[in-house]
Amino acid sequence: MIFGSGNPKVPLLWTASLGITDTPLPRDQVPFQPWAKALFVDREKNELEPHARCKASGMTRQFLTPYGTEFVEMVDQQRIYIFDVGGPHTFRTIYMDGRPHPKDLVPSYYGHSIGRWEGDTLVVDSVGFNESFWWDRRGLPTTEQLHFVERFTRTDAQNMRYEFTVDDPGAYTKPYGGTMGIRASTGTELFEYICQQANYAHELMVGTAESVSRSTSIVP
Repeated sequence: MIFGSGNPKVPLLWTASLGITDTPLPRDQVPFQPWAKALFVDREKNELEPHARCKASGMTRQFLTPYGTEFVEMVDQQRIYIFDVGGPHTFRTIYMDGRPHPKDLVPSYYGHSIGRWEGDTLVVDSVGFNESFWWDRRGLPTTEQLHFVERFTRTDAQNMRYEFTVDDPGAYTKPYGGTMGIRASTGTELFEYICQQANYAHELMVGTAESVSRSTSIVP
């Protein structure tokens, strides 16, 4: 089992071994186009991240959360699912049956992912993204031309090497990539963060409220 513990009663959650505010790629190594760099600077200043507002954010951003993600490999269905419950309450599908990408994809937050095995490494090729998500925590821009490739290699029982390549000629002058570690947590469950009407965290983040009462039964 590359993702599980081998025991269905002992789930494994996977999170990045980076701190949640760290980045898998230094800023000075990103080959920005001018407009993309200007947008990135604005996002750093305003920090209006879609994932923090319960929008799905695929690729590397899935693992940069304290709540963890869970891989579920359905061998009979020839699919792998990545569940992201601690925020957007969504899951991503990786098709392992050899199908190609559809020609007329409707752009989406997760895009369309197809996977294959290269020895013990899972290689995932994804296209068909919209422009409404951040693939990392800092807000590196992407366009609908984004082609994202990921490589997952389990190095021991508790660790996995995660490699990625970003190819987006609409936002960058050349492809670029990076590597980070993903760490397993044994014997725990996905944490469910609820996006609810009485959760005032978003108002604090965008500056429409200076404080909220923490004396009631519902807190941010």
